[in-house]
Amino acid sequence: MQRVAMLAVHSSPLAALGGKEAGGMNVYVRELARELGRRGVAVDIFTRSQRKGEPQIVELGPHARVVTLRTGPAAPYDKNWVLDYLPEFVGRIRCFADGQDLNYDLLHSHYWLSGVAALELRKMWGVPVVHMFHTLGAMKNQVAQTALWGESDERVRIEGRLLREADAIVAATPLDRAQMQFHYNVESERVVVIPCGVDTTTFRPYPQSDARRRLGLTEAEAASKLVLFVGRIEPLKGLDTLLHAMHLLVQRRRADQTPIRLIVVGGDAHAGADQWGGEERRLRAEVERLGLAEVVRFIGSRPQAQLPLLYSAADVVAVPSHYESFGLVALEAQACGVPVVASKVGGLQFTVPDGQSGFLEPWNEPAAFARRIEQLVEHEGLREEMGARAIANAQAYAWPRVADRVLDLYEGVQHRRKPAQVIVPLQIPRCAL
Repeated sequence: MQRVAMLAVHSSPLAALGGKEAGGMNVYVRELARELGRRGVAVDIFTRSQRKGEPQIVELGPHARVVTLRTGPAAPYDKNWVLDYLPEFVGRIRCFADGQDLNYDLLHSHYWLSGVAALELRKMWGVPVVHMFHTLGAMKNQVAQTALWGESDERVRIEGRLLREADAIVAATPLDRAQMQFHYNVESERVVVIPCGVDTTTFRPYPQSDARRRLGLTEAEAASKLVLFVGRIEPLKGLDTLLHAMHLLVQRRRADQTPIRLIVVGGDAHAGADQWGGEERRLRAEVERLGLAEVVRFIGSRPQAQLPLLYSAADVVAVPSHYESFGLVALEAQACGVPVVASKVGGLQFTVPDGQSGFLEPWNEPAAFARRIEQLVEHEGLREEMGARAIANAQAYAWPRVADRVLDLYEGVQHRRKPAQVIVPLQIPRCAL
């Protein structure tokens, strides 16, 4: 049986979506591991512990599991601090493998921090490394409006190293690959385009009225046209553009039209005002300033099992991001038969066929977002037509198709890579998991 060590050090695939460090990457890692496990590939996903007392091993399905290892404090902390604890993470992975007498055939790392750990493990195990960035530091810096939004020079430097040294790089779209080439001067033949996937058995349409009832929406929300936002509460997700679009929509709606409302999925549902992050605090203040307190509701992060109902309850899903390497939320919404209004950036230009299953508009133009949202909520026939096309579009990204291409990549890098010299440390550290 082939055995793969998948690394997702900074954020567990078990984390609730919409939290500070939990988004599309978490879904990708979890669902790819499950699909590979169903094919008979043994996958261990290694991640760091973020709370005391959590189980070390959680089964995801046949042959797929999450292995949580202590790496620094067992608490949430800034992802950039993880770099300081990577030697500990690498050591604990080695101890786990030795303790269970496991030999891995390949390393598949996710995000730049995990890539550093993968390169270190390759020195010890002599197996190939496949890496996926999910987002690029250079691209984030390009679109950042303030220094606080940007990424460190160290991240950009490490990403360049990974592009030079990993055995293969997975890009989610042709544009993702082109951006790697432009910003990091990487050899294109080492970068393989494989899109992200969507679970089309989980993400499927539900009758809208039934979804709203099952979610327990307020009476006012159930009787409204609903716009949905799903994502982390951070500046690059562009929620302020959507808030200004909602302000325009509310201002010009007539008394005889159905009211319109926005539900925001993201952040901590149980956090009090004193626990909100700086961006959530800023956005909530903007809601008050724009007079949208009765129109916008923040409901916090939600488990994946509830997301299909949330998508199905909506008339439109908005994805106003400044940058998305792929845009998984847009794909999940389409799988549920809901048209999308998204930013014309990054991977969204591939996942949302403009004018077919949704509309693409400049990320910084609230008026354009407002116009497209209004067009969809006011024309039921158009909404239904686009919803049907959305379902068909999502089928092309079903996980079995994506996993086939990932397995082909695994086979290719294992075939090309010559047996490497294994570098064993002179002093083996004591293994304390």
